[in-house]
Amino acid sequence: MILSDDELARYARHIVLREFGGGGQLRLKAARVAVIGAGGIGSPAIQYLAAAGVGALTLIDDDHVEPSNLQRQTIFRTDDQGAPKVEAAAAFVARLNPHVALTIHRTRVTTDTIGPLLEGADVVLDGCDNFATRLAVADAALARRIPLVSAAVGQFEGQLAVYRGWEADKPCYRCFVGDAVDQAGMTCADDGVLGPVTGIMGSLAALETLRAIAPFGRDSAGSLLIADLLSLRFRTLALPKDPGCRCARA
Repeated sequence: MILSDDELARYARHIVLREFGGGGQLRLKAARVAVIGAGGIGSPAIQYLAAAGVGALTLIDDDHVEPSNLQRQTIFRTDDQGAPKVEAAAAFVARLNPHVALTIHRTRVTTDTIGPLLEGADVVLDGCDNFATRLAVADAALARRIPLVSAAVGQFEGQLAVYRGWEADKPCYRCFVGDAVDQAGMTCADDGVLGPVTGIMGSLAALETLRAIAPFGRDSAGSLLIADLLSLRFRTLALPKDPGCRCARA
């Protein structure tokens, strides 16, 4: 696999990075990322993954573009209202970078449907907005030993973590949340969210996805980033593996 002249010019600012370089760019070109949710987190993540040159994206979402999405889901335009999000997102990516291959699934993620949707993925980026879907995605990624980048937002806050629970010293998502079942919580529609909060956390999720494909810097798996953007404070907490986690016992 080689980079074309257009790709060499397009990704020049990556290639000159000593920690990344042409080798890292080739890894991106060869990679497939599955993005769960094309909403507040998925929108900036899709934009930066496509711009960065990830060779193949699988976009999974069953929702349509609504007027209230436009305040934070910046890959969509006013004219996209009513369109399936995955189709509008695919059109955006096609305009942004013709070197990205796209697969879209306009479907709702469940424990029964998620497995086949992740086949062939090198990394899963989960930016969905409900707990049941997060659990289904996390369990499926763990079973297939696919690194999981998981991001969440609410009001002025965000969380981000990378999970590789099959490794002896790394936690899985259930090491963090335990055996909790689906939780009925506040949504963005109920609780609100400031638009740039999703942009920040979605961009960080894209960053960690690139790191998972072409490692650079410090491995972030095993830690939880908490962003308090009302006070502009960031904290990183250690996430140890839970020896009592049901996935560890499986």
